[in-house]
This record gives sequence, C-alpha cells and structure tokens, in this order.
Amino acid sequence: MHQALYHPEHGYYSSGRCAIGRTGDYFTNVSVGPLFGQLLGAQFVEIWERLGKTNNFAIVEQGAHDGQFARDVLEFVQKRAPEFFAALRYRIVEPFPVLQERQAQTLEPFRDRIEWCDSLQPFVGVHFSNELLDAMPVRLISRDVEKLVDVEGDKFVFVERPLRQGAAASRLPRDEGSFNQAALDWVERLAANLQRGYVITIDYGRSAAEFQEAVQVRARNRNLDSPFEQIGHADITMHVDWPSIAERAQANGLLVAGFTDQHHFLTGIVSELGRGGSLEPPAANWGQSPLPDSPGAKRELQTLLHPEMLGRAFQVLALSKNVDSAAPKLAGFKFAREPRSALGVSQDTTSESRAECASKC
Repeated sequence: MHQALYHPEHGYYSSGRCAIGRTGDYFTNVSVGPLFGQLLGAQFVEIWERLGKTNNFAIVEQGAHDGQFARDVLEFVQKRAPEFFAALRYRIVEPFPVLQERQAQTLEPFRDRIEWCDSLQPFVGVHFSNELLDAMPVRLISRDVEKLVDVEGDKFVFVERPLRQGAAASRLPRDEGSFNQAALDWVERLAANLQRGYVITIDYGRSAAEFQEAVQVRARNRNLDSPFEQIGHADITMHVDWPSIAERAQANGLLVAGFTDQHHFLTGIVSELGRGGSLEPPAANWGQSPLPDSPGAKRELQTLLHPEMLGRAFQVLALSKNVDSAAPKLAGFKFAREPRSALGVSQDTTSESRAECASKC
C-alpha cells in the first residue's frame, strides 16, 4: 500500500495521477463545491476566537491535493472575516513536488498567505485533514494471522503468516482487523507539534459500535476487486479505526473535543451562524443560515448532509491541546453525542490533567 500510493515515481499520489471528482477516481467533500470550505472556514474563525484572536494563528492542512479546499477557505474568510484573514497563515504539509506545484497554481491569489513544508512543524491554531488517515498504510491482521504480499510468477498475491508471540504480539490491536501504525505515529507527531489549538480530521471509519473491515480500491469512481489491479493508478484505502486514534491522542496529551458524523457536524456550524454570511448570529435569529440562497448552494448542502450521500459516510474527530476543557463545544459538535460514549473509549484523566497544567503554565 505504501509503495502503490507513495513511491516517488510510480505512486498514485506522489506521481500526481490521483484524480478526484465526478470524472476522477473518487468523489469527496471538496468535489461538491466551495460550500464545504466555507463552512469549515466559519469553524476555523470560531477556533481563532476561542484562542483569543491570536496573531500567529496557523491553519495547517495535510492531504491538500490541488489546494482547492485551501482556496475555498481563504476566499470565504477574506470576504466574511477580514480580521481573521489578516491574522492567519495557511501552512500546507506537502512532501511531493508535483502536488505542491498544483497547489501553488490554485492558490496564486493568496501566495502571501501560504507556506509549504514537507513535515509537521510547531504551530498554534488548527490542523485540518479530509480523507488523510484512510490512505495511510495498514497491516491486515485477523486473529493470529497476518496477510502479506508476495509474488507468484509475474503476479502479486496475498500470503498468510502466523503472528509472532510475546512482546510483539502484545502491541497488536485489541480486536482483529487492520492495524494502522502509520496513523498512530502521525497522531504522536501531531501532538508533539501542536502547541495550542485544535485538530479536525474528517474521514470514513468505524467507531466502537460499528465494525466494518475492508480494503477499498477505487479507479474512475468504481470499486475494483483487488489492490493488485491498476497498481499506481488506483486509490487504496481502509476504514479509520477511530477508537485507536483517540486513545493514542489521549496518551500523548491531546483531549477528545468532539466526535460525530458529518451531517451533525455541518448542521451544527450552520445553526450557529447568522444570515447573510455574518459569523455573529443576530439576536433572536439563531439557526439562520449564512449560506447563499441559491439552488446551487442548496444542492451542495444536501450532498454534504444527506445520510444517503456524504452525511453519514464521513465522521469528524476533533482533538484539542492547551484549551480550557470547560469551554463550550465547538459549533460543529453542538448536536454531537458525548464523544467518549460515541467512540467507546474513556477519557484519559492523566492526559487531561497534563494538558490543563500545560495551559495554566
């Protein structure tokens, strides 16, 4: 999976062959139109206000593809929240030159606001990703057996290998399925670099109450039968194991600030905003939408929210660090269940105490 997606020359993402949208290999939130970025932009404004309107606020995005989400956010906040726009820097973590070049073209009007880096750097603000974790390489583990890749003649095949016993086995996941060490390592790096603020990651996955185990391979908006089809020309993903992400985050000093499906997340943002694009809801007018009252915007909203479209397919996890744990929920989690019960994990009180202490210090 790592070689097929990220090989410097032949990888699906690293080569620039990845195609997103109705005529591409798969369809995601950004493909719907600018509304997704506008709503997230409003959520970022609230986070900036929550952090005291700091002047060194960074939006850090990983998995930015061609930069369209960043452009949608920046166009929205430049028009609707100029004070926030003046205070922010948009940082894209992008290790692949071909994608950085595409992002630079898309974001040309905002070049003075953008900076690129090939790995996470310390920041204050918000880290955002959309469909990043599902494309991180996984191990396929079932009971005491792991599936590996071998070659027979000129074909790739799966072979099975018993897991080693002892210390190595004790570090495997609690239940059978995929073991996403790359995602857990990412959480640790993120926790080490986030000085103060939030993490918002959107992806499709499983919670404690919903188990779905399958490698998904897509090309030209259809599912392929095997990851060995169209290698380097197809996307390979795996459902995100949200409880393991949350537990590793807590073990590294992050708090779970919210978890819900995309329908409830975006509905919460819309409900907290005022009519006409104001980020401050007018008196006695809660629940009025800031969205353009056009057929196109309504269609975009329906696609993003509808349970049979993208509303239930994606979940949203928010993590925080050095933020008052008694602060109200972010707008996107206004209608969310209590995150610990939704995820099936307990809050790490040691991590919570450590984060509160760091904030006060």
